[in-house]
Amino acid sequence: MSFEVREGDLAGRIGTLHTRRGEVETPHLMPVVNPVKNTIPPIELKERFGFNMIITNSYLILKHYGKERPDVHELTGFDGPIMTDSGAYQLLIYGGVDTNPEEIVKFQEGIRSDVGVILDVPTGGYAAREEAEFTVEETIKRAEQSIKYRSDPTMLWAGPIQGGRHLDLVERSARRMGRIDFQIHPLGSPTQIMEEYDYPALVDMIVTAKRNLPPERPLHLFGAGHPMMLALAVALGCDLFDSAAYALFAKDGRYMTATRTIRFEDLTELPCSCPVCAGHGLDGLLELPKMEREGLLARHNLYVTVEEVRVIKQAIGEGSLWELLETRCRSHPKLYEGFKRLSFYSDYLETNDPVLGKRVRGLFFYDNVSTFRPEVIRHRRRISERYRRPRGRNVLVLLPTPDEKPFNRSRVFREVRERLGGREDIHVCFYGGPFGIIPSELAETFPLSQYESSNGLGGNWRKDLPSFIRKNRYKKAMILIQNGAVKIRGAKAVRSLDEILAEVG
Repeated sequence: MSFEVREGDLAGRIGTLHTRRGEVETPHLMPVVNPVKNTIPPIELKERFGFNMIITNSYLILKHYGKERPDVHELTGFDGPIMTDSGAYQLLIYGGVDTNPEEIVKFQEGIRSDVGVILDVPTGGYAAREEAEFTVEETIKRAEQSIKYRSDPTMLWAGPIQGGRHLDLVERSARRMGRIDFQIHPLGSPTQIMEEYDYPALVDMIVTAKRNLPPERPLHLFGAGHPMMLALAVALGCDLFDSAAYALFAKDGRYMTATRTIRFEDLTELPCSCPVCAGHGLDGLLELPKMEREGLLARHNLYVTVEEVRVIKQAIGEGSLWELLETRCRSHPKLYEGFKRLSFYSDYLETNDPVLGKRVRGLFFYDNVSTFRPEVIRHRRRISERYRRPRGRNVLVLLPTPDEKPFNRSRVFREVRERLGGREDIHVCFYGGPFGIIPSELAETFPLSQYESSNGLGGNWRKDLPSFIRKNRYKKAMILIQNGAVKIRGAKAVRSLDEILAEVG
């Protein structure tokens, strides 16, 4: 096993990738390093910023050095694990490369890469159906052929998933690539989609790939490096990232934050306390020559990125990744569209969200999108599939969820029990809020009373109640309503406890 998972939250996970040059904790972002010229020396990426693994381009090394085959670690001056891309990005951008699948596999072995990538055929973000199908089939063909080109068993290999926006092709690609001997799977061609801020499409692609890949293999999201979208990608199950954004943005005078990008000339304050910002200040940076300022701005961008990865890991560890998602995804309308897309995949998140081993903490609900989080989906499913009313309690009384928690210690619950005289045939349940139906005997179990929410959360109790009443075969059911008319099949609406008493008799 080259990959072990230690902790998880949603579909996100903290794991360890084992390479021949040491272990790498995931989620991990690999800075893209130019093998010839760099804004920041690669060794600084490790010693100052803590990046234990970087990525560079074997095709550029091949074009620059030819058959010399220099050791990639000596060339870059980086002594940790190095992943090398194959030139497929150049193939996407320029339409061709001066190499072939066999040569680039053997070349990556020759330069002592720790993780290699086959020369796949990228789909891109705009490919028509016929073209996309070709990229999938050709990449699978090259992946199968790559097995016979390999001779170094200590090296890890990455098999990219293609298909682009054509989700059935992404599914086909993931299923077939998952049967080939790879240790990592990058999701190919997301860069153009991310450049368009089409986050719903990106969500679709990631989930489709994850559902059809072996779960023990890390998923690498090519070209993803802006801090504001990392939490979303990790929550969906991405383990590795790579990006040159830190340097490209700096060259263009763009200053990263966890939630957006600011043009450097628009800054009136430095909203950051990293060593670059704290050590120079805005005036100090403005006084520097352009090239020197560019290098410092790239370092700032890296500090922000490192901090965001740590924030994500902390959220996974304490079980608050959903809350972090809610915060980050509201930083941009298009990103929020991607967040809302999670409602299509609530079952996927619930299935992958660990039930055991997570820290118990209160949950926050902001709006109805929040009710698609795994804890709610899990409760609704279990109430539907596993729950049976207590024996003998065949008269259902439904009360709106009170403000007091736990609900079975609230004033209204105590009053109902007192006025009904402790009758053994009465079964009190609560309805409303994020969780829908909550039997009173379960009201103190986590997380049914351990949450905070904004007012007006509708939930899905109207849809769940008729089947709940029918499956539990109540002789009579009453629902206490306070405002407005509520019609629930199988339950009589009442407006006061007196009406409940009259109905019960």
